[in-house]
Amino acid sequence: MERTTNTLSLSPSLPLPSPSPSSSLNPLTLRIVGSSSRVRVSLSLSLSLSSLQLQHKHNHNNDDNRDQQLQPQQIVQRWNRQESASIKHSALDYASLIRMLGKYGMPNVAMQLFNEMTAASVLPNHATLSALMLCYAENGLFLDAQAMWSEIINSSFVPEIEVISDLMDAYGKMGHFDEIRRILHELTSRDMGLCPEVYSLAISCFGKLEMEAAYGRLKRSRILIEKEAIRAIASAYIRQRRFYKLGEFLRDVGLGRKNTGNLLWNLLLLSYAANFRMKSLQREFLRMVDAGFSPDLNTFNIRALAFSRMSMFWDLHVSIEHMKHENVAPDLVTYGCIVDAYLSRRLGRNLSFALKKMNVDRHPLVLTDPIVFEVFGKGDFHSSSEALLESKRQKGLTYSKLIAMYLKKQYRSNQIFWNY
Repeated sequence: MERTTNTLSLSPSLPLPSPSPSSSLNPLTLRIVGSSSRVRVSLSLSLSLSSLQLQHKHNHNNDDNRDQQLQPQQIVQRWNRQESASIKHSALDYASLIRMLGKYGMPNVAMQLFNEMTAASVLPNHATLSALMLCYAENGLFLDAQAMWSEIINSSFVPEIEVISDLMDAYGKMGHFDEIRRILHELTSRDMGLCPEVYSLAISCFGKLEMEAAYGRLKRSRILIEKEAIRAIASAYIRQRRFYKLGEFLRDVGLGRKNTGNLLWNLLLLSYAANFRMKSLQREFLRMVDAGFSPDLNTFNIRALAFSRMSMFWDLHVSIEHMKHENVAPDLVTYGCIVDAYLSRRLGRNLSFALKKMNVDRHPLVLTDPIVFEVFGKGDFHSSSEALLESKRQKGLTYSKLIAMYLKKQYRSNQIFWNY
C-alpha cells in the first residue's frame, strides 16, 4: 500500500513540551507517516502532551503512582476518540506517535500506546518495534532497549540502517560502547548485508582505541572499508593531530583503490601539508599523478593552503597554472590562498598581477571538502567573504568585488593602527 506523509499543524498558542536536545522535531508541527487514508490528530493531543509532561514532573516529586498510571491511558483514549470512527489506525500511525513521544521524553506513555495497539489487534511491525526501541534507548532505558533489539534481531525483520545509526548514537552518547560492539557482532554474524555501513557507524561512535580495534576487525573480516568509515577515522586522527598515524592508516587501506576517488590520496597530502613537510607533499603529489589519479579541487587547495602559509609564491602560481591545465575551477578557498599570502607579506599592490589569469568575475563558491578546514581552519579572506556572502544585503557579489571590499577593510585597519 502506498505510504503518504501528512503534516498536521498545531496551533502556536498551545504550549508543547520542549523536545530533547537531540530532537529535530519542530514543536509546532507533527509529522505522521500513515496509510493512504488521511490521518487526523486533534489539537487536544498537544494539550494532553503538554499537561502530561508537567504532571509527570509533579507526580515524580510526589511519588503518586496512581496518577502516573492513569495519565498515559488518558492520552491514548483522547487520541483514539479524536480519530474518525471510519479510519483504523495502522502500525505506521502508532510508530510515528511512539517516536514523537520518545523525542519528548515520555517512554511510559509510548509503552502504554504500544500496549493499546496490540490490544486493538494491530500487529507490531519493524516500524513500531524500532520506534519503541529508540524511545527506550534515547531516554536511558537501556535494558528495555536491549530486549526490544533482541526481539527485532531474532525476528524476520531486517533493521534499517537509519534505525541502527540512531541506536548506536544513543549508546555512544552515554558511553555504552559494549552495546555498540554487541550490535556490531550480532549484525555481522547474521550476514544481513549491512556490514560495511554498520562498521562505518560503529567506527564513528568509538574513541581512539576502540576505533582502531574496530578497523582491525573490519580488516580481518576482509570487508572493504568504505568512504564514510575512512572519513570518520581520518577525522579522529586529525582531531588528535596524529598525522603520522593517519598516513599509516591510509597506506594500509590502499592508496591504489579507485572506488574512493581521490579521497585517500588527498588525505595523505593533507597529513603532510598539516606539518608543512613540503618535500614530502610534493613527492606524494607526483606519486599520485603517476598512479593515474587526476588532481581535483581538494588536491590543489590542500597544496595551495600549504604554499600560502609558507609564502611559497612561485609554487603557488605554478599550482594555479596546473589547475587551469586540468580544467579545475578555483573556489573561494583558492582565491583566499592568494590574497592571504600576498597581504601577509604586505604585497597587496601585486595582487592584480597574481590574479590576472584568473576569472575574478565569477560568483563565489566554497567547494572544498570541510575536512581540510579541520587541519588549516579558514583563512582571513575566506572567513570575511563568507560573512558577506551570508548577508542578505549583499547581492551580485563576485570574487573581484569581495577582494576589493577586503582590501578596503584591510587598508582601514592599517590606517587605524598607524594613527593609534
